[in-house]
Amino acid sequence: MKAFFLATGLLYTFICEAQKDYEFTDTRKKTESFKKIAQKDIRADLASFTLAGIDESVGKEALKKISFKSFGSDSMKFEGDNIKAIVFTTPFDPAKHKLDYDEKYLIKIDRKTYYGGYGFMPKTSVSRVILTIGNDTIAIPATAYSDLHNLNLTYNDKGTQRTANGIYRSKDGHKLYIYLLSKDAKGSYEVTWVIQDKKYLRRVLDYEMI
Repeated sequence: MKAFFLATGLLYTFICEAQKDYEFTDTRKKTESFKKIAQKDIRADLASFTLAGIDESVGKEALKKISFKSFGSDSMKFEGDNIKAIVFTTPFDPAKHKLDYDEKYLIKIDRKTYYGGYGFMPKTSVSRVILTIGNDTIAIPATAYSDLHNLNLTYNDKGTQRTANGIYRSKDGHKLYIYLLSKDAKGSYEVTWVIQDKKYLRRVLDYEMI
C-alpha cells in the first residue's frame, strides 16, 4: 500500500510538472491582429491576401501583387511598379539581449514579447527593412520588426521552395502592403506592414494560424 501511495505521489508530481510545462506564460498579444482592424478599407484589402482574413475574402477582388525578385538565406528583394523593398534577417545573438524565462521557456526578449518559435531561443531575427517608392525612401521603424524572429522567407511544398510573400497596392493607390508569411513547425506567423501616402502607418500581425 505504501508503494502504491508513493507511486501515486510521483505520478501526480509528474503530471503537475507536465501541466506546468504545457501552460507556460504566453505574453504574446493579439492587439495587432486582423480581427482588431477597425478601418474598413484596410481590412477589406488585407482580407484579399492574408490567411487571418480568409473568412472575409469572399467577393474581394485581388490586389495587384509585386512578387519577389530574388532571395537568399538572409534576405528577400521585391521590385516592380517603381517600388523596391528588401527584408533582411541576421543570426540571433543571445549575449546581446535580456532574456526572460518561465521555467525553461523563453517568454520575453529585451523585456518584450516576440514572435517566431515562441518559447524557444530564436536562430535569426528580422534586422532591417528597406523600402523605396520612386525616389523616396520610406522609413520603417525598428519597432515594426525588432520582435520578429525565425522568419522563413520560403517554405517547402513537395520538394519545391515557394513563398507567399509579396507587396500589394490598394486600388486607390494610397496604400501599400508588404506581406510576409513565415511557416514553421515551432510557430508560424504572418505580418503586414501598412504604408499610406509614403508613410509607415502600422503593422498587422497574426500567429499560429497554420
